[in-house]
Amino acid sequence: MDSRTDFPEGPQLRPQSLMFAFFGGHVLEEGPLCVYSGSVIEVLARAGVGEQAVRSTLTRMVNRGLLRRQREGRRMYFGLTPQATEILWNGKKRLWDTAAVNDDWDGTWTLLGFSLPESWQRQRHDLRSRLAWSGFGPLYSGLWIAPGDFDVSALVSELGLAAHVKIFHATADDATDIGLMIRDTWDLDGVGARYADFDKRWTDWLGSGSGSGSGDPLGTRLRLTSEWLQIIRTDPRLPARHLPAAWPARSAHDTFHRIAEQTGAPACRMAARLMETTPLRPS
Repeated sequence: MDSRTDFPEGPQLRPQSLMFAFFGGHVLEEGPLCVYSGSVIEVLARAGVGEQAVRSTLTRMVNRGLLRRQREGRRMYFGLTPQATEILWNGKKRLWDTAAVNDDWDGTWTLLGFSLPESWQRQRHDLRSRLAWSGFGPLYSGLWIAPGDFDVSALVSELGLAAHVKIFHATADDATDIGLMIRDTWDLDGVGARYADFDKRWTDWLGSGSGSGSGDPLGTRLRLTSEWLQIIRTDPRLPARHLPAAWPARSAHDTFHRIAEQTGAPACRMAARLMETTPLRPS
């Protein structure tokens, strides 16, 4: 089996992130399908993931309710669960429909306050994780804030925390230094550094001729989308007017979409050749 590594060196990517990139890019919109495990192993090898890591990841994702096993003869196939399908549609919207720079902020904020029993460590972790993914930051320990008018009622209900959460929509008083509040609440230096690093590495990769189409578009695209999603997960899309000058997200956004467009069609053709699928039976 040929394991390709035609992509720039970058941060360590979790096999599950690359698995999601594969299913989100090549299975999600093709209907209720299962993919043969051998095909998954061959595809993920092109993104630098070894066979044992793929098998372990498939098992963990089944145990977490993200994938379903389906046996066909002696072969094992894997398909998406409703939970994973929802996650992938949300990720797809964030990847392709949401700009990295928020130029359209209307001056409003969404505030979410919560008070959970001390023993609810898991619920507290889940809530904070989901809030961070939605662009919220901790103004204080039990008060999180996000730019814009967010409807987070479904998120709170899904976690079973509606009785412990209060949600407000407001604007800041003139006495509030919004720039200072943003710097205190979010790690702007860290987010900016990740964007700048992404932009430099992938721009250098393009400049080296690796993006000319002679490499492996499938492996490249899986790593590209996984890394980009990992970065934007940490970005609350703060108002552009309150960000430092020359905020690197804009250039990184353009670089991501340029490479994604170049690799899109050839990656789909390659995936179609490698994937052995079967219809996903109703559960």
